[in-house]
Amino acid sequence: MLTAFLISLLTNPVSLPSANAAVESNSVNPNKIAQASTQRQIILDRQEMRPLMGSLDEVPMLNSNSPEIVQTEGILLSAFPSEGMAHPKAHLNFPFEGRFDVFTHHISKAPPPKDLRTLYIGAIAYNPTDKPVTIDVLLGASYLSQPDAPFYDAPNYSLNNNGETYRGPGDRAMLDILRGRRQDIFPAQIIIPPKQSRMLMNVPIPVKELDPPLNGRSGLSRLRSDGKVYVATLALYARLNPDGTERAPTLAEWENILKTGELAKPRDVVPTPPNLTEGAFEYSRVAGVQLGSQWFGNLTDKDSNDLAIPQRGASYSYGLSLLQYGTMGTGQVQTAPLKVRYPDTAYSAHGNYGVQYNLTMPLHNPTSETQTVVLSFQNPIKYDKPVGGLQFFEPLPDDVFFRGSVRVRFRNDRGLAQSRYVHLMMKRGERGKSLVTLIMPPSDRRVVQFDFLYPADATPPQVLTVTTQN
Repeated sequence: MLTAFLISLLTNPVSLPSANAAVESNSVNPNKIAQASTQRQIILDRQEMRPLMGSLDEVPMLNSNSPEIVQTEGILLSAFPSEGMAHPKAHLNFPFEGRFDVFTHHISKAPPPKDLRTLYIGAIAYNPTDKPVTIDVLLGASYLSQPDAPFYDAPNYSLNNNGETYRGPGDRAMLDILRGRRQDIFPAQIIIPPKQSRMLMNVPIPVKELDPPLNGRSGLSRLRSDGKVYVATLALYARLNPDGTERAPTLAEWENILKTGELAKPRDVVPTPPNLTEGAFEYSRVAGVQLGSQWFGNLTDKDSNDLAIPQRGASYSYGLSLLQYGTMGTGQVQTAPLKVRYPDTAYSAHGNYGVQYNLTMPLHNPTSETQTVVLSFQNPIKYDKPVGGLQFFEPLPDDVFFRGSVRVRFRNDRGLAQSRYVHLMMKRGERGKSLVTLIMPPSDRRVVQFDFLYPADATPPQVLTVTTQN
Protein backbone atom coordinates (compact mmCIF):
# COMPACT_ATOMS: atom_id res chain seq x y z
CA MET A 1 0.00 0.00 0.00
CA LEU A 2 2.92 2.37 0.60
CA THR A 3 3.70 2.53 -3.10
CA ALA A 4 1.13 5.30 -3.30
CA PHE A 5 3.01 7.29 -0.69
CA LEU A 6 6.10 7.28 -2.88
CA ILE A 7 4.38 8.67 -5.96
CA SER A 8 6.41 11.67 -7.06
CA LEU A 9 3.50 14.04 -6.82
CA LEU A 10 5.14 17.16 -8.14
CA THR A 11 8.59 16.17 -9.29
CA ASN A 12 7.61 14.52 -12.57
CA PRO A 13 9.07 16.57 -15.41
CA VAL A 14 6.72 18.60 -17.60
CA SER A 15 7.54 18.85 -21.30
CA LEU A 16 7.43 22.42 -22.55
CA PRO A 17 5.60 23.82 -24.30
CA SER A 18 2.61 21.91 -23.00
CA ALA A 19 0.91 19.88 -25.73
CA ASN A 20 -2.56 19.28 -24.36
CA ALA A 21 -4.91 20.31 -27.15
CA ALA A 22 -7.51 17.72 -28.07
CA VAL A 23 -7.78 16.62 -31.70
CA GLU A 24 -10.96 17.62 -33.52
CA SER A 25 -13.21 14.75 -34.58
CA ASN A 26 -16.80 14.22 -35.56
CA SER A 27 -18.99 13.80 -32.50
CA VAL A 28 -22.67 13.29 -31.88
CA ASN A 29 -22.51 15.89 -29.09
CA PRO A 30 -21.16 19.20 -30.48
CA ASN A 31 -20.01 20.16 -26.96
CA LYS A 32 -17.63 17.21 -26.70
CA ILE A 33 -14.54 16.31 -28.68
CA ALA A 34 -12.91 12.87 -28.42
CA GLN A 35 -9.23 12.16 -29.01
CA ALA A 36 -8.36 8.53 -29.63
CA SER A 37 -5.31 6.97 -27.97
CA THR A 38 -4.00 3.44 -27.82
CA GLN A 39 -5.75 2.77 -24.49
CA ARG A 40 -8.30 5.50 -23.80
CA GLN A 41 -9.96 8.59 -25.12
CA ILE A 42 -9.57 12.18 -24.05
CA ILE A 43 -12.99 13.82 -23.91
CA LEU A 44 -13.23 17.60 -24.07
CA ASP A 45 -16.21 19.15 -22.29
CA ARG A 46 -16.66 22.61 -23.76
CA GLN A 47 -17.14 25.10 -20.94
CA GLU A 48 -15.72 28.21 -19.32
CA MET A 49 -12.65 28.15 -17.06
CA ARG A 50 -12.39 31.07 -14.66
CA PRO A 51 -9.49 32.27 -12.51
CA LEU A 52 -10.19 31.97 -8.80
CA MET A 53 -11.13 35.23 -7.13
CA GLY A 54 -9.49 36.23 -3.87
CA SER A 55 -5.93 35.67 -2.70
CA LEU A 56 -3.67 34.03 -0.15
CA ASP A 57 -3.27 35.62 3.25
CA GLU A 58 0.21 36.57 4.48
CA VAL A 59 0.55 34.06 7.32
CA PRO A 60 4.00 32.40 7.03
CA MET A 61 4.28 28.63 6.92
CA LEU A 62 7.39 26.57 7.58
CA ASN A 63 7.01 24.07 4.72
CA SER A 64 9.17 20.99 5.38
CA ASN A 65 8.80 18.56 2.47
CA SER A 66 12.36 18.10 1.16
CA PRO A 67 13.98 15.68 1.28
CA GLU A 68 10.77 13.70 1.09
CA ILE A 69 12.60 10.42 1.70
CA VAL A 70 14.94 10.81 4.69
CA GLN A 71 17.79 8.34 5.14
CA THR A 72 20.28 10.29 7.26
CA GLU A 73 20.16 12.35 10.42
CA GLY A 74 20.36 16.08 9.97
CA ILE A 75 18.52 19.30 9.31
CA LEU A 76 15.33 19.13 7.28
CA LEU A 77 14.55 22.85 7.33
CA SER A 78 16.04 25.49 9.64
CA ALA A 79 14.79 29.07 9.83
CA PHE A 80 17.39 29.79 12.57
CA PRO A 81 20.16 32.36 12.11
CA SER A 82 23.43 30.93 10.83
CA GLU A 83 25.68 32.47 13.53
CA GLY A 84 27.39 29.82 15.63
CA MET A 85 26.22 26.94 13.44
CA ALA A 86 28.64 24.35 12.06
CA HIS A 87 26.98 24.54 8.62
CA PRO A 88 25.75 28.12 8.12
CA LYS A 89 24.17 27.47 4.70
CA ALA A 90 21.70 25.05 6.34
CA HIS A 91 20.05 27.96 8.21
CA LEU A 92 17.75 30.46 6.51
CA ASN A 93 17.25 33.12 9.25
CA PHE A 94 13.51 33.77 9.24
CA PRO A 95 11.93 34.74 12.61
CA PHE A 96 8.27 33.97 13.34
CA GLU A 97 5.96 36.08 15.48
CA GLY A 98 2.18 36.09 15.75
CA ARG A 99 0.34 33.57 13.56
CA PHE A 100 2.36 30.96 11.68
CA ASP A 101 2.03 27.36 10.54
CA VAL A 102 4.35 24.36 10.48
CA PHE A 103 3.77 21.78 7.73
CA THR A 104 5.75 18.52 7.55
CA HIS A 105 5.65 15.63 5.09
CA HIS A 106 8.48 13.09 5.15
CA ILE A 107 9.13 9.39 4.56
CA SER A 108 11.53 7.06 6.35
CA LYS A 109 12.98 4.35 4.13
CA ALA A 110 15.46 1.93 5.65
CA PRO A 111 18.83 2.59 3.95
CA PRO A 112 20.92 -0.34 2.75
CA PRO A 113 22.05 -2.43 4.50
CA LYS A 114 18.69 -2.40 6.21
CA ASP A 115 18.78 -0.01 9.15
CA LEU A 116 15.48 -0.57 10.93
CA ARG A 117 15.90 2.06 13.62
CA THR A 118 12.94 4.38 14.10
CA LEU A 119 13.42 7.79 12.53
CA TYR A 120 12.15 10.74 14.59
CA ILE A 121 10.98 14.04 13.13
CA GLY A 122 11.42 16.97 15.48
CA ALA A 123 10.23 20.56 15.30
CA ILE A 124 12.15 22.85 17.65
CA ALA A 125 11.48 26.49 18.59
CA TYR A 126 13.96 28.90 20.17
CA ASN A 127 13.21 32.11 22.06
CA PRO A 128 15.98 34.67 21.32
CA THR A 129 14.45 37.37 23.55
CA ASP A 130 14.92 38.33 27.19
CA LYS A 131 11.31 37.50 28.11
CA PRO A 132 9.33 34.24 28.11
CA VAL A 133 7.47 33.56 24.87
CA THR A 134 4.18 31.66 24.77
CA ILE A 135 3.18 29.66 21.71
CA ASP A 136 -0.50 28.71 21.53
CA VAL A 137 -1.18 25.55 19.53
CA LEU A 138 -4.48 26.51 17.92
CA LEU A 139 -4.84 23.35 15.82
CA GLY A 140 -2.55 20.42 15.18
CA ALA A 141 -2.46 16.98 13.58
CA SER A 142 0.29 14.53 12.59
CA TYR A 143 -0.30 11.00 11.30
CA LEU A 144 1.68 8.03 10.06
CA SER A 145 0.84 6.13 6.91
CA GLN A 146 1.11 2.88 8.89
CA PRO A 147 -0.90 2.27 11.00
CA ASP A 148 -2.73 5.61 11.32
CA ALA A 149 -3.89 6.21 7.76
CA PRO A 150 -3.05 3.44 5.29
CA PHE A 151 -3.67 3.78 1.57
CA TYR A 152 -6.43 1.47 0.44
CA ASP A 153 -9.22 1.45 -2.11
CA ALA A 154 -12.29 3.54 -1.47
CA PRO A 155 -15.25 4.94 -3.39
CA ASN A 156 -14.56 8.12 -5.33
CA TYR A 157 -17.28 9.84 -3.28
CA SER A 158 -18.19 9.19 0.38
CA LEU A 159 -20.14 11.25 2.87
CA ASN A 160 -17.73 11.90 5.74
CA ASN A 161 -19.60 13.86 8.40
CA ASN A 162 -18.24 11.51 11.08
CA GLY A 163 -14.64 12.17 9.98
CA GLU A 164 -13.78 8.47 9.79
CA THR A 165 -12.90 8.23 6.09
CA TYR A 166 -9.33 9.03 4.99
CA ARG A 167 -6.70 7.57 2.69
CA GLY A 168 -3.14 8.43 3.65
CA PRO A 169 -1.63 10.61 6.37
CA GLY A 170 -1.90 13.84 4.39
CA ASP A 171 -5.61 13.25 3.92
CA ARG A 172 -6.20 12.49 7.61
CA ALA A 173 -4.13 15.38 8.97
CA MET A 174 -5.86 17.95 6.73
CA LEU A 175 -9.27 16.55 7.71
CA ASP A 176 -8.46 17.11 11.39
CA ILE A 177 -7.51 20.73 10.76
CA LEU A 178 -10.61 21.29 8.61
CA ARG A 179 -12.72 20.01 11.49
CA GLY A 180 -10.97 22.34 13.94
CA ARG A 181 -9.15 19.71 15.97
CA ARG A 182 -5.96 19.61 18.00
CA GLN A 183 -4.65 16.06 18.27
CA ASP A 184 -3.75 15.03 21.82
CA ILE A 185 -0.03 14.72 21.01
CA PHE A 186 0.04 18.53 20.82
CA PRO A 187 -0.17 20.59 24.03
CA ALA A 188 -2.49 23.59 24.04
CA GLN A 189 0.36 25.91 24.96
CA ILE A 190 4.16 25.92 25.05
CA ILE A 191 6.08 28.44 27.17
CA ILE A 192 9.71 29.01 26.12
CA PRO A 193 11.98 30.71 28.70
CA PRO A 194 14.40 33.42 27.49
CA LYS A 195 17.32 32.12 25.38
CA GLN A 196 15.99 28.55 25.53
CA SER A 197 14.42 25.99 23.17
CA ARG A 198 11.39 23.75 23.40
CA MET A 199 10.09 20.98 21.15
CA LEU A 200 6.95 21.71 19.16
CA MET A 201 6.92 18.11 17.94
CA ASN A 202 8.95 14.94 18.58
CA VAL A 203 7.31 12.10 16.66
CA PRO A 204 8.44 8.70 15.31
CA ILE A 205 8.28 7.09 11.88
CA PRO A 206 8.72 3.36 12.61
CA VAL A 207 9.63 0.90 9.84
CA LYS A 208 10.76 -2.24 11.70
CA GLU A 209 7.55 -4.24 11.40
CA LEU A 210 6.78 -3.20 7.82
CA ASP A 211 7.44 -4.96 4.53
CA PRO A 212 8.89 -3.10 2.72
CA PRO A 213 10.51 -1.12 5.58
CA LEU A 214 9.26 2.36 4.74
CA ASN A 215 6.68 4.61 6.32
CA GLY A 216 5.59 8.22 6.07
CA ARG A 217 4.23 10.99 8.25
CA SER A 218 2.31 14.18 7.43
CA GLY A 219 1.32 16.96 9.77
CA LEU A 220 0.20 20.56 10.12
CA SER A 221 0.14 22.87 13.13
CA ARG A 222 -1.45 26.30 13.36
CA LEU A 223 0.39 28.33 15.95
CA ARG A 224 0.40 31.79 17.51
CA SER A 225 3.39 33.26 19.32
CA ASP A 226 3.40 36.36 21.52
CA GLY A 227 7.07 36.99 20.78
CA LYS A 228 9.82 36.28 18.25
CA VAL A 229 10.88 32.64 17.80
CA TYR A 230 13.04 30.65 15.40
CA VAL A 231 11.84 27.23 14.22
CA ALA A 232 13.47 24.22 12.56
CA THR A 233 12.53 20.68 11.57
CA LEU A 234 15.13 17.98 12.16
CA ALA A 235 15.69 14.24 11.73
CA LEU A 236 17.29 11.89 14.28
CA TYR A 237 17.21 8.14 14.70
CA ALA A 238 15.96 6.73 18.00
CA ARG A 239 18.47 6.48 20.81
CA LEU A 240 18.83 3.28 22.83
CA ASN A 241 18.04 2.72 26.48
CA PRO A 242 20.44 0.58 28.58
CA ASP A 243 18.18 -2.43 27.98
CA GLY A 244 18.43 -2.00 24.21
CA THR A 245 14.95 -0.57 23.67
CA GLU A 246 14.46 2.60 21.65
CA ARG A 247 13.69 6.03 23.07
CA ALA A 248 12.88 9.41 21.58
CA PRO A 249 15.73 11.93 21.26
CA THR A 250 15.98 14.47 24.08
CA LEU A 251 15.85 18.25 23.76
CA ALA A 252 19.64 18.39 24.20
CA GLU A 253 20.14 15.86 21.39
CA TRP A 254 17.87 17.87 19.08
CA GLU A 255 19.76 21.07 19.96
CA ASN A 256 23.05 19.35 19.15
CA ILE A 257 21.98 18.19 15.68
CA LEU A 258 20.62 21.69 14.98
CA LYS A 259 24.00 23.25 15.80
CA THR A 260 26.30 20.61 14.27
CA GLY A 261 24.22 18.88 11.60
CA GLU A 262 24.19 19.16 7.82
CA LEU A 263 21.12 19.03 5.58
CA ALA A 264 19.50 15.58 5.66
CA LYS A 265 19.94 13.27 2.67
CA PRO A 266 19.32 12.08 0.03
CA ARG A 267 18.57 15.39 -1.63
CA ASP A 268 15.61 15.59 -4.01
CA VAL A 269 15.75 16.41 -7.70
CA VAL A 270 17.05 19.91 -8.41
CA PRO A 271 14.28 22.28 -9.58
CA THR A 272 14.14 23.95 -12.96
CA PRO A 273 14.38 27.77 -12.88
CA PRO A 274 10.84 29.16 -13.22
CA ASN A 275 11.69 31.24 -16.29
CA LEU A 276 12.42 28.17 -18.43
CA THR A 277 10.39 28.18 -21.66
CA GLU A 278 11.48 24.95 -23.31
CA GLY A 279 12.75 21.50 -22.44
CA ALA A 280 11.79 19.58 -19.29
CA PHE A 281 10.51 21.31 -16.17
CA GLU A 282 11.11 19.89 -12.68
CA TYR A 283 9.02 21.38 -9.87
CA SER A 284 11.02 19.62 -7.12
CA ARG A 285 9.97 19.57 -3.46
CA VAL A 286 9.63 22.37 -0.97
CA ALA A 287 11.92 23.29 1.93
CA GLY A 288 11.39 26.91 2.90
CA VAL A 289 9.11 29.47 4.47
CA GLN A 290 6.11 30.29 2.31
CA LEU A 291 3.87 33.29 2.61
CA GLY A 292 0.27 32.08 2.70
CA SER A 293 -1.75 29.73 4.88
CA GLN A 294 -5.31 30.29 3.61
CA TRP A 295 -6.92 31.46 0.37
CA PHE A 296 -10.04 33.56 0.87
CA GLY A 297 -12.27 34.16 -2.13
CA ASN A 298 -15.75 35.62 -2.66
CA LEU A 299 -16.74 34.30 -6.09
CA THR A 300 -18.98 36.83 -7.81
CA ASP A 301 -19.60 38.22 -11.28
CA LYS A 302 -17.78 41.41 -12.25
CA ASP A 303 -19.29 44.50 -10.64
CA SER A 304 -21.85 42.38 -8.79
CA ASN A 305 -22.45 40.92 -5.36
CA ASP A 306 -23.96 37.80 -6.93
CA LEU A 307 -22.71 34.82 -8.90
CA ALA A 308 -25.19 34.14 -11.68
CA ILE A 309 -25.69 30.44 -12.35
CA PRO A 310 -24.74 29.17 -15.83
CA GLN A 311 -27.26 29.01 -18.62
CA ARG A 312 -29.21 25.77 -18.73
CA GLY A 313 -26.97 22.94 -19.94
CA ALA A 314 -23.77 24.94 -19.37
CA SER A 315 -20.97 24.98 -16.76
CA TYR A 316 -18.14 27.12 -15.52
CA SER A 317 -15.22 26.09 -13.30
CA TYR A 318 -12.70 27.67 -10.95
CA GLY A 319 -9.18 26.27 -10.70
CA LEU A 320 -7.88 25.02 -7.35
CA SER A 321 -4.15 24.92 -6.60
CA LEU A 322 -3.27 26.20 -10.06
CA LEU A 323 0.48 26.22 -10.61
CA GLN A 324 3.08 27.10 -13.20
CA TYR A 325 2.45 25.13 -16.41
CA GLY A 326 -0.83 23.97 -14.89
CA THR A 327 -3.03 27.09 -15.02
CA MET A 328 -5.92 25.30 -16.80
CA GLY A 329 -6.11 28.04 -19.40
CA THR A 330 -6.56 30.86 -16.88
CA GLY A 331 -2.98 32.10 -16.68
CA GLN A 332 -3.39 32.19 -12.90
CA VAL A 333 -0.73 30.75 -10.59
CA GLN A 334 -2.01 30.30 -7.02
CA THR A 335 1.23 28.88 -5.63
CA ALA A 336 2.41 30.42 -2.37
CA PRO A 337 5.70 32.30 -2.79
CA LEU A 338 8.72 31.34 -0.70
CA LYS A 339 10.43 34.01 1.38
CA VAL A 340 13.46 31.79 1.99
CA ARG A 341 14.48 28.41 0.52
CA TYR A 342 17.45 26.13 -0.09
CA PRO A 343 19.02 26.46 -3.57
CA ASP A 344 18.39 22.80 -4.47
CA THR A 345 14.68 22.86 -3.54
CA ALA A 346 11.51 24.20 -5.16
CA TYR A 347 11.31 27.87 -6.10
CA SER A 348 7.75 28.16 -4.76
CA ALA A 349 5.27 26.04 -2.80
CA HIS A 350 3.94 24.08 -5.79
CA GLY A 351 0.73 22.30 -4.85
CA ASN A 352 -0.03 24.51 -1.85
CA TYR A 353 0.12 21.53 0.53
CA GLY A 354 -1.53 22.48 3.83
CA VAL A 355 -3.18 25.62 2.41
CA GLN A 356 -6.87 26.04 3.20
CA TYR A 357 -9.24 27.28 0.49
CA ASN A 358 -12.22 29.23 1.88
CA LEU A 359 -14.60 30.08 -0.97
CA THR A 360 -17.99 31.79 -0.81
CA MET A 361 -20.39 31.46 -3.76
CA PRO A 362 -23.47 33.76 -3.60
CA LEU A 363 -25.41 31.90 -6.29
CA HIS A 364 -28.27 33.70 -8.02
CA ASN A 365 -30.85 32.42 -10.50
CA PRO A 366 -31.59 35.48 -12.66
CA THR A 367 -33.99 33.61 -14.94
CA SER A 368 -37.77 33.34 -14.87
CA GLU A 369 -37.67 29.54 -14.55
CA THR A 370 -36.75 27.12 -11.78
CA GLN A 371 -33.24 25.73 -12.35
CA THR A 372 -31.35 22.72 -11.00
CA VAL A 373 -27.80 23.72 -10.06
CA VAL A 374 -25.01 21.26 -9.22
CA LEU A 375 -21.69 21.99 -7.52
CA SER A 376 -18.96 19.41 -8.16
CA PHE A 377 -15.25 18.91 -7.48
CA GLN A 378 -13.41 17.53 -10.52
CA ASN A 379 -9.98 16.22 -11.49
CA PRO A 380 -9.56 17.08 -15.17
CA ILE A 381 -6.38 16.44 -17.12
CA LYS A 382 -3.79 19.10 -16.35
CA TYR A 383 -3.09 21.64 -19.07
CA ASP A 384 -1.75 25.17 -19.33
CA LYS A 385 -2.84 26.93 -22.52
CA PRO A 386 -6.61 27.16 -23.19
CA VAL A 387 -8.14 24.13 -24.90
CA GLY A 388 -11.77 25.27 -24.92
CA GLY A 389 -12.94 23.46 -21.81
CA LEU A 390 -11.97 20.60 -19.50
CA GLN A 391 -10.43 17.32 -20.62
CA PHE A 392 -11.33 13.95 -19.09
CA PHE A 393 -10.26 10.34 -19.68
CA GLU A 394 -12.59 7.54 -20.75
CA PRO A 395 -11.94 4.96 -19.41
CA LEU A 396 -10.06 6.22 -16.37
CA PRO A 397 -6.42 5.32 -15.66
CA ASP A 398 -5.44 3.65 -12.38
CA ASP A 399 -3.41 6.50 -10.88
CA VAL A 400 -5.13 8.39 -8.05
CA PHE A 401 -4.50 12.15 -8.15
CA PHE A 402 -6.58 13.38 -5.20
CA ARG A 403 -7.34 11.98 -1.75
CA GLY A 404 -9.05 14.32 0.65
CA SER A 405 -12.20 15.70 2.24
CA VAL A 406 -14.02 18.90 1.34
CA ARG A 407 -16.73 20.74 3.26
CA VAL A 408 -19.78 22.47 1.81
CA ARG A 409 -22.17 24.63 3.83
CA PHE A 410 -25.46 25.85 2.39
CA ARG A 411 -29.20 26.12 2.92
CA ASN A 412 -31.12 23.30 1.34
CA ASP A 413 -34.32 23.64 -0.67
CA ARG A 414 -36.33 23.82 2.58
CA GLY A 415 -34.17 26.64 3.92
CA LEU A 416 -32.38 24.50 6.51
CA ALA A 417 -28.67 25.10 7.16
CA GLN A 418 -26.50 22.15 6.11
CA SER A 419 -22.83 21.32 6.71
CA ARG A 420 -21.60 18.39 4.65
CA TYR A 421 -18.17 16.74 4.61
CA VAL A 422 -17.42 14.66 1.52
CA HIS A 423 -14.38 12.43 1.06
CA LEU A 424 -13.10 12.25 -2.51
CA MET A 425 -10.67 9.78 -4.02
CA MET A 426 -10.28 10.77 -7.64
CA LYS A 427 -8.23 9.46 -10.52
CA ARG A 428 -6.50 11.53 -13.14
CA GLY A 429 -8.99 12.88 -15.66
CA GLU A 430 -12.08 12.04 -13.59
CA ARG A 431 -15.34 13.97 -13.59
CA GLY A 432 -16.88 14.76 -10.24
CA LYS A 433 -20.17 13.80 -8.66
CA SER A 434 -22.51 16.33 -7.09
CA LEU A 435 -21.42 17.82 -3.78
CA VAL A 436 -24.59 19.91 -3.63
CA THR A 437 -27.71 19.94 -5.82
CA LEU A 438 -29.96 22.97 -5.46
CA ILE A 439 -33.43 23.53 -6.90
CA MET A 440 -33.46 27.30 -7.39
CA PRO A 441 -36.75 29.07 -8.19
CA PRO A 442 -36.73 32.26 -10.29
CA SER A 443 -34.69 35.08 -8.66
CA ASP A 444 -33.57 32.72 -5.88
CA ARG A 445 -30.31 33.45 -4.07
CA ARG A 446 -28.37 30.77 -2.23
CA VAL A 447 -24.96 31.17 -0.59
CA VAL A 448 -22.71 28.10 -0.75
CA GLN A 449 -19.47 27.98 1.21
CA PHE A 450 -16.81 25.53 0.04
CA ASP A 451 -13.56 24.84 1.86
CA PHE A 452 -10.79 22.26 2.15
CA LEU A 453 -7.08 22.00 2.91
CA TYR A 454 -4.92 20.82 0.05
CA PRO A 455 -3.51 17.47 1.20
CA ALA A 456 -0.14 15.90 0.63
CA ASP A 457 -0.40 12.70 -1.47
CA ALA A 458 -2.45 14.63 -4.04
CA THR A 459 -1.43 16.08 -7.41
CA PRO A 460 -2.74 19.51 -8.47
CA PRO A 461 -4.65 21.08 -10.03
CA GLN A 462 -8.35 20.35 -9.55
CA VAL A 463 -11.44 22.46 -10.30
CA LEU A 464 -14.70 23.48 -8.64
CA THR A 465 -17.52 23.35 -11.20
CA VAL A 466 -20.99 24.93 -11.25
CA THR A 467 -23.47 23.38 -13.68
CA THR A 468 -27.07 24.19 -14.51
CA GLN A 469 -28.70 20.98 -15.65
CA ASN A 470 -30.84 20.65 -18.75
